[in-house]
Amino acid sequence: MDSAENIIEMIGITKSFPGVVANDDVTLDVKDNEVLALLGENGAGKSTLMSVLFGSYAPDKGTIKIRGKVVNIDDPNVATALGIGMVHQHFKLVHNYTVAENIVLGYEPKNKFGMIDIKKAEKDVEVLSKLYGLEVNPRDKIEDITVGMQQRVEILKVLYRKADIIIFDEPTAVLTPQEIDELMEIIRLLKEQGKTIIIITHKLKEIKAVADRCTVLRRGKVVGTVNVAEVSETQLAEMMVGRAVKFEIEKNPPHFGSVKLKIENLNVKNSRGQMAVRDLSLEVRAGEILGIAGVDGNGQSELLQGITGMLPAESGKIFLNDVDITKYSIRKRIEAGLGHVPEDRQKHGLIGQFTVAENVALKNYYLPPYTKNGCVLVESEMVKKADSLIQAFDIRAGQGAQTLAGSMSGGNQQKAIIAREVDLGGDVMVIAQPTRGLDVGAIEYIRRRILEERDKGRAILLISFELDEIMNLCDRIATISKGTIVGTFNEGEVTEREIGIMMAGSKDKDAEKMA
Repeated sequence: MDSAENIIEMIGITKSFPGVVANDDVTLDVKDNEVLALLGENGAGKSTLMSVLFGSYAPDKGTIKIRGKVVNIDDPNVATALGIGMVHQHFKLVHNYTVAENIVLGYEPKNKFGMIDIKKAEKDVEVLSKLYGLEVNPRDKIEDITVGMQQRVEILKVLYRKADIIIFDEPTAVLTPQEIDELMEIIRLLKEQGKTIIIITHKLKEIKAVADRCTVLRRGKVVGTVNVAEVSETQLAEMMVGRAVKFEIEKNPPHFGSVKLKIENLNVKNSRGQMAVRDLSLEVRAGEILGIAGVDGNGQSELLQGITGMLPAESGKIFLNDVDITKYSIRKRIEAGLGHVPEDRQKHGLIGQFTVAENVALKNYYLPPYTKNGCVLVESEMVKKADSLIQAFDIRAGQGAQTLAGSMSGGNQQKAIIAREVDLGGDVMVIAQPTRGLDVGAIEYIRRRILEERDKGRAILLISFELDEIMNLCDRIATISKGTIVGTFNEGEVTEREIGIMMAGSKDKDAEKMA
């Protein structure tokens, strides 16, 4: 390929961390005004490579050219000066600042007295947001806006700094399906306006929707670069994981047992004191996966937190194995046999500064064999258990049980959480967003493990925004709208479209037929 066409060339990039080579002699080129997808499994080295391009990491060796000139990007400020911006997977926003304050942070307009001119900042943000079709309220506080709006703020931060090259790192990992559609439109618009886009992802539908070319990484090495229009999702998946991937998991017929989790007329308030779960009732049997389908913000998070004890129930009852656990502490619920895979693995699932061994023992560290004489932690037992789970759940941790959880990829963090919850052995598992932000290989693995637990007789309540996941895994599906269950169906009784109608608030899956 003629290098004159390329706005970016990364040649022979190698970057290592203790116990792992994240990028192994990687060469990558990006054409001016194209959308290049960077595809790979969790831990393949995608984010590391882009962090090298953005100046967050220094490469061990290799050369970077921007617009044909060799550059030394040893700092994100250098990248910004070169017209490179990065929208990070985990947003870098100050939550008690306004939208405008976040966007201009570090580049604030000043008045004639040298003071920050917040009115001008708000006006600049308003003009910029309208120019790019990213309308936001400059005066809103970050803590009061949706995740999708927060991402718009991150994009506007980059555009405010006059970036021509924009890197999106797993941009849809925390978005709802509607927000994902909006983002795809935004990326198309940015390309039309002359921007060059690199999108780090493992979601094949999104690559097919917006990317011109796709470079695939596997275990730190480049597998190949393809024109997206010329390959199928199946071919991309095989390039990514090195084997054929099943998009639909085969299920054994269910064998239902007794009711293990029962919720009666539950009411739970959200953090703002508003009732988010309203008179909600449901039952989950042994050997069953009951899926909760709904648009984000309709009480799913509060339902999950009410069941697990993270939020108090205002009224109603929660029964586990016919025992009323409504007033139980979180620890007592765990001891009663309630497993929990949280929707935010980094906030509620793991402690990033702890090792895998410490995280595996997080819920029962005070019990033998992890504790001796009631007060002394036995680290060797934690390491022993972690090593066995790393092996059993294919957790890729560069330093084994001593790997810091926060240093692992999202997929491996999720595997570690599921390994811990499965190993605890409770009768009921409440699982939220189990495959959010994961690659197709990790998705296939985690879905299969969930089905294995169902086949062992566990009762599983599954909350997911991925409708195909709900349709694929669940024996029954309940749709939630405004904190209330609006319909419950057995597998095969309802289509994805009909669920979508009820998610919008209709109590009748046939509503559109009567319209």
